[in-house]
Amino acid sequence: MSMMKLKVLGKIVDSGLVAVVRAESSEQAARIVDACAQGGVAAVEITFTVPGAANVIADLSRRFTGDQILVGAGTVLDPETARAAILSGAQFVVSPCLNLETARLCNRYQVPYMPGAGSVKEVVEAMERGADIVKVFPGETLGPAFVKAVRGPLPYASLMPTGGVALENVAEWIHAGCVAVGVGGNLTAGAKKGDFQSITDLARQFIARIRQARGISL
Repeated sequence: MSMMKLKVLGKIVDSGLVAVVRAESSEQAARIVDACAQGGVAAVEITFTVPGAANVIADLSRRFTGDQILVGAGTVLDPETARAAILSGAQFVVSPCLNLETARLCNRYQVPYMPGAGSVKEVVEAMERGADIVKVFPGETLGPAFVKAVRGPLPYASLMPTGGVALENVAEWIHAGCVAVGVGGNLTAGAKKGDFQSITDLARQFIARIRQARGISL
């Protein structure tokens, strides 16, 4: 495993918080990312549902170093999109479900790949294909109980839920055995009103609760 890949995964697991960003423009994305970085978020996932996502990733990769915050790509369905994202500077790739060609491409370039899984079979398949962290998706419908159940037979699975993670339940997800959590609107909603300070404040609260749940004193 390359040094860069180890660093990326280490940073995500250390902080435990990945922000899922669906920004309307590069400028708005940059402001959200800046607010996230100040709050201690490890990484931001720029989803390819956003028009011009590759350009947004390229802009952010120029503005922020990996020491400040990692920039990755989300909603990556195929290897073509993954390659475009990596060429734009994406440091990790997230998919709603496993795509074998995308897994192969990410392994080839030593970029962490995090495909979504919603059953034990899918979690195992993702790990067999070299997924570094498996995204529990959709988190809203599966819940922390799913993670706890999966980690019975698969105690070594590195799981990260996306969807359904809020301040009120983040500790439950961590206690269930998640290595990190992905949070979208519950973290970044303030951006719509231009309230970027709320993102920094919420990020700090999320990180504090993750640390507390892990038993790490602040």
